[in-house]
Amino acid sequence: MISEVEGNLVPSESSPDVKLEIGHVLFIDIIGYSKMLIHGQNEQLQKLKEIVRETEQFRLAEAEGKLLRLPTGDGGALVFRTSPEAPVLCALEISKALKSHPELRVRMGIHSGPVNEITDLNEQANIAGAGINIAQRELCEEKPK
Repeated sequence: MISEVEGNLVPSESSPDVKLEIGHVLFIDIIGYSKMLIHGQNEQLQKLKEIVRETEQFRLAEAEGKLLRLPTGDGGALVFRTSPEAPVLCALEISKALKSHPELRVRMGIHSGPVNEITDLNEQANIAGAGINIAQRELCEEKPK
C-alpha cells in the first residue's frame, strides 16, 4: 500500500517535470445510467448539469478560474482548486436540489489529494493522480445497508 501511494505522489526519475498540487475532488455519477434508454440518459445528464452549475460553490470556483470539470459520460468530476470544503459544500447543495428530482439518483465521492494537470489525447486539460483516483474509488465503494 505504501509503495502504491508513494508511486502516486512521487514522479519517477524518468518522468518529465510534474507539478503536483492538492485537488479537492467531487465525483458524481448517475445511478442506473447504463440501463436507461438514450433519451432518458440525455434528460438525466442535462438535469444533473443544470443542478451542478447552479450551485454556489461551482459558480464561485468557476469565476475564480479554480475549477476543472471532467465529464465521465454518466456524470463527472469537479476538481476544486480552492478549499477542501468546496466539494463537500457543493455535494450538499446538489443533494438539497435533488430532493425536488426524485427520479434523478446519484452517487458522490469526495477526496482531497495530490493531482497534476495533464493534456489528454484530445489536447484538453485533464487531471491525474491519487486525488482523482481515490475520489473515484470512494464513489464506487459499495456501502453496507
